[in-house]
This record gives sequence, C-alpha cells and structure tokens, in this order.
Amino acid sequence: MKQLRFRTRLIVILSLFAIVPALMLTLLWGGTVSSALRLVSGRAAWESVAASGQQAIAGARRAPLDRSQREFLDAHERELRTSLEQARRYSFLAGRSGRIVAVIAAMGLIVFGVSASRVAGHLSRQLSRPLDELVKWTALIGRGQPLPVPADPPVKGAPEFATLRERMREMAAAVETGRRREAEAERLKAYRESARRVAHELKNPLTPIRFAVDRLRRDAPPELSETVDVLAVESRRIERIAKSFAEFGRMPDGAAADIDIAELVRYLATAATPPDIKIEVVSPDHLPLVRGYHDALAGALSNVILNAVDACSGEGRIVVTAALAQLGGKDAVSIEVSDDGTGIPPEDLAEIWEPYVTHKPGGTGLGLAIARQTVLAHDGTVEASSTLGVGTTIRFTLPAYQAIKGGDDNGS
Repeated sequence: MKQLRFRTRLIVILSLFAIVPALMLTLLWGGTVSSALRLVSGRAAWESVAASGQQAIAGARRAPLDRSQREFLDAHERELRTSLEQARRYSFLAGRSGRIVAVIAAMGLIVFGVSASRVAGHLSRQLSRPLDELVKWTALIGRGQPLPVPADPPVKGAPEFATLRERMREMAAAVETGRRREAEAERLKAYRESARRVAHELKNPLTPIRFAVDRLRRDAPPELSETVDVLAVESRRIERIAKSFAEFGRMPDGAAADIDIAELVRYLATAATPPDIKIEVVSPDHLPLVRGYHDALAGALSNVILNAVDACSGEGRIVVTAALAQLGGKDAVSIEVSDDGTGIPPEDLAEIWEPYVTHKPGGTGLGLAIARQTVLAHDGTVEASSTLGVGTTIRFTLPAYQAIKGGDDNGS
C-alpha cells in the first residue's frame, strides 16, 4: 500500500486530535442535556401528586362542609389540574428538545470539524512546505547542485525554518568547498606525480649533457663556438625547467618555524626586484608570526614579485603590502602584491593558478601554481584581481600563529 504523503498524514492527525475529543464532548453534552430536561420536567411526580390530591379531595367532599370549604376545595382542585397540565406540556417540550439539542450539537460539531480541518490544513502547509523544500535541498546537496537563490521578499513562516534554511545554505557551501578542495587535491596530486616523473626523466641526461658541452667548449673549433653556446644555454634552460617540475612535485618539507612576514616582505622586495623598478613596501611594525616553511613561502612570494616585475616591463611601480587580516574568524596576515602593468584579460584570470598555463615566452606555467600550492599547504588562501591597462593584484592570506602583541601600525 502506498504510503500517504507527509502533509496528508499531518492533516489527518491534526484533524483527529481536534474532532475526536469534540465528538465525545458533544455526545456527552447532548446526552446530559436530554436527560436533565426529562428530569427537570417532573411529569411523573406531578401525576403522582395529582392522583393523591384527587383522592384527598374526593374524601374531603364526603365530609359535611360549609360553603367556604367547598370553594376552597374547588380552587385547590383547579390549581392541581393546571399544574398537572403544565407539567405534561413541559414534559412534551422536553422530549422534543432532546432532538433539537442533538441537531444543534451535530451542526456545532460540523462547524467545528470544518474549522478544525481548515486550521489543520493551514498548520500542515506551514510545516510540510518548508520540510518538503528542505528535503529537496538535501537531494540537491547530494547531487552537488546549487541551492535555489533566496526568495525576495523572504518566504513567510516560522522563524525557526528561516534559521534552518540559513544553516542548510551554510552547510551546502561547506560541503561544496570540501568537494572542491578534495577534487583539487586529487588533481594537484596527479599533477605533482607527473611533474616529479618529468623532473626525474629530465635530470638523468642533464649531467652527461653538461659534461659533453664542457668538452665541446674546450675541444670544438672556433666556427662551432656559437653552436656550443646554444647548447649550453638550452641545457641550462632545461635544467631550470627540471628544477621547476621538481619543486612543483613536492610539498614544503623540513621543520616548520615562526616566520616574521614583515621582515620577509622587506627582504624580498629588495632581493627580487631590479634597481630600475620602483617598489614600495607597506607594513606595520608589529604583525603576528606565521608558522610555516620559510624557504617555501619566500619562493612563492618571489614568484609573484617577479611576475609583477615582468608585467611592469622595466618602468612600472610595485606595491607590496603586509597587514593584519581575518581568516575563518581568526587572526591572519595578508600579503598583497600590486603592480601597474598591463593587466590580465578576464578570461585568463581564472587560469593563472593552473599548472602549465603561461603567457610568457619560455615560461613553464608553474610559478603561480607552486605559489598557490605553498599557500594552501599553510592552510591559507590566494586571490587575484586584474584590470587591463591598470594592473594586477595578487593576495595571500595566511593564518597567524600567535596573536599580535601591540605596537603601532606605522608603514615603512
């Protein structure tokens, strides 16, 4: 047998809870009123009194009475007959009143039943519609599909359901974030494994190639010197590519340490930029420390600064900002690198973090991928924004290891 819908079951249960007690009370009330009317009429008592009164009057009439006594007996007899007649009429009306009471009770029960069913239907809609909606949402979450956009104006109903909807949306966002991270982790794992193998295969022949180039440089005739130089340059480029693949193929390792981001930013701003590039560092004197791998974070930030240098084409301006931020409701440190270079087209902006995607001649497409992998390994986040002809901003946000201990926010 097919199970009834939740709303139907709810209507039946609510209706029964209202109608069954009302039916029992109506039957009890109707029976009580009918019985009480019969008892109140007193017809049997009056008939008994009338019979005994007639016998008493008949006995009194056989005695010698004067005129006034006979008149008194006649008046008493008339009063007795009148009272008996009224008792019979009242008893007749009481008998009919029971039916009237039953009809009124039945009509009242019908009116109450209709009202109860309307109320039950309203309550069932108020309960079943949000529950049906949330059940559909669970199916959407299970299939990985987006939830419907919030209604404007908001759906009317109990505030508890509004809270439940909000929590469901938060849960769906968390589940989707977890799915994306898991899929991305699997994808990066595959990329890293491929990069590790490619790096291994490239490194094996590099050593004999370098030895061969050195021998050629010593023994080759002058007319082949240019060819030898080409071989040397290209072998070094292959070595750099192999190093990039090897770096991408492994996660940050070694012992974690406390890192002063303000100091790291100031150092790299000087070490990673050529003298002809204007670079400005904005950082407070006191920032929370970050727990992590110094060399890996330095390499990630260097990649971003070098990309900004390339975007400026030797005549732009770069601003590196370190500041206190929030990540997941906790203290964090943000590192922002902004340049006024050529910018990135919107259709390419989402792909800049992907491995092997590059728009620079001779690039491997691993610089920003390695930077992103490093930041994610520190439980941080990466963001990018860009406007063609205006410039690009790359932002890292890293969780703080210890709270800030005071100080002024004086930029340097």
